[in-house]
Amino acid sequence: MNKNCLLCGVGGQGVVLASRLIAFAAMEKGNFVRTTETIGMAQRGGSVVSHVRMGDQVHSPLIPEGEADVILAFEPGEAVRCLPYLKKGGLVITNHRIVKPVTASLGGSSYRAEEMLSFLNEKAGRLIVIDGGELCRRAGSPKVLNTVLLGAASECGALGITTEEMKEAVRANVKERFVSLNEKALDLGSGAVKESSEDRDYKAGGEQP
Repeated sequence: MNKNCLLCGVGGQGVVLASRLIAFAAMEKGNFVRTTETIGMAQRGGSVVSHVRMGDQVHSPLIPEGEADVILAFEPGEAVRCLPYLKKGGLVITNHRIVKPVTASLGGSSYRAEEMLSFLNEKAGRLIVIDGGELCRRAGSPKVLNTVLLGAASECGALGITTEEMKEAVRANVKERFVSLNEKALDLGSGAVKESSEDRDYKAGGEQP
């Protein structure tokens, strides 16, 4: 069964590494995988989108609009921007904290998390909102948002990859001194989803905004 995952965020958040970890874990399970990235006007501070397609047969690395099974968003504004890629009934997993990309800053447009989350809740088949800042604090580093989100995605079955399989990907692709930190982040993301009793529009790992 093929899976399409679109990851989106702002440069410097670890979007590309997250996509590589997903791809590695999928290939270890025997899947054929294609990936590609599009990076905005500035690698750090610009929009970054990564496409990961995995399954028995994958003919193109780019996910067509309306065919993403899951959008994994490092901040809600990018989730809104990429929503046309989501298939009907698809899942959005997003960090709740906004990180305004360069393009939005230059445009001077309104950029409110509450409005974006409300829109996502209305349009997505299912929405999971993660308190990434709090979970990163518990992990011990603000730089592990990517693995926190991967832990959440693994726990809810969005990728067809378990948390333990994602840990194996971390061990194979992350420098040894950072492995335990990222494993903890995966567990925190997974645990936040597991502990939540809501099926839709919930914020895992912290207080509601």
